[in-house]
Amino acid sequence: MSSFLRSLWTAARRDKAAMLGGVIITMFIMLAVFGPLIAHLNPTPSGANAYRGPSIRDPLGTDALGQNVLAEIVLGTRPVMEIGLLAALLTVSVGVVIGLVTGYVGGVLDSVVMRITDVFLTIPGLPLIIVIASLVQSSNPLVLALILSVTAWAGLARAVRSQALSLRSSDFLEAARLQGLPLHDVVIRQLLPNVGPYVAIHFLLDVTGAIYAEVGLFLLGIAPVSGTNWGEMINVAMSQGALFTTRSMYSLLAPMAAIVILQVAFVFFARALDVVFNPRLQSQ
Repeated sequence: MSSFLRSLWTAARRDKAAMLGGVIITMFIMLAVFGPLIAHLNPTPSGANAYRGPSIRDPLGTDALGQNVLAEIVLGTRPVMEIGLLAALLTVSVGVVIGLVTGYVGGVLDSVVMRITDVFLTIPGLPLIIVIASLVQSSNPLVLALILSVTAWAGLARAVRSQALSLRSSDFLEAARLQGLPLHDVVIRQLLPNVGPYVAIHFLLDVTGAIYAEVGLFLLGIAPVSGTNWGEMINVAMSQGALFTTRSMYSLLAPMAAIVILQVAFVFFARALDVVFNPRLQSQ
C-alpha cells in the first residue's frame, strides 16, 4: 500500500492536471465532512434578500429565499459526494464479484449469469432509474445509491469477466487449483490484484456518472429533497426563470460550476492512476 501511494504521489507530481484533480477532490471531501460545521443557512429565510448579487457577506449572491448561495453549495457537497461514492462502490463491488467468479468458474454458471448481464446491458439505464426513483420516493443515500447502480454494474462485470477468462490458464491459477484453494481465496488473492488497475480507474469514472445521475434526479424533482442539494438548487433556480432572466443567474451557475469542477477533477485524477498502472504513459 505504501509503495502504491508513493507511486501515485510521484505520478501526480509529474502531471499537473492530475495533481490539480487530487487537490480539488480532497477539497470537496473536506467540505463534505466539515461543511455543516462551517456553513449555515438563515433559519428564517426571507424574500426581501432574494437575488442579491455577490458581496463580501454573500460571495455568490443569494437565491429566491435570500439564502447564501455559497453556503448552499458547501452544504450540498455532502449528499452529492456521499451518494456518488456509494453508488460507484456498489457498482464496482457487484461488477467485480460477478465478473471474476463467472470468469474463473465458467461452465453453466458463466453462461447463465452472462445472459442475465446481457439483459441488463440492453435496458436503458436512465429511464429505469427515473421509474424506480419515482416509485421508491426515498432520500436515503444508500437507497439512492442502490437505484443508481441497478444497471451500471453490467458493463464492468462483462469486462472483468473477459480479463478473468484470459487468466484461467495461467500458472498461478493452475497452482491454486492444485492446492485446492477455496473460491473466495482465489478471487481475492489471485484474480483481484490482476484487475485492480482497471477497476480503480473505473471506480473514479463511475463516481462522475453517479453524480450526474443523482443531480439529475433532484433536478427533475423525482427524488424527495431532505436538505440542500445541488440538483435541487438548479431546479429552484430554473423554476424562478433563471434561463430567461439574470436575477437568479448565480443560484443557477454556482451549482453547475461545482458539478463540472468536481467531475473534471475525478477525470484528471484518473489519469494519475493510469500512469501508475501503465508506466509507458509517463513519457507521454
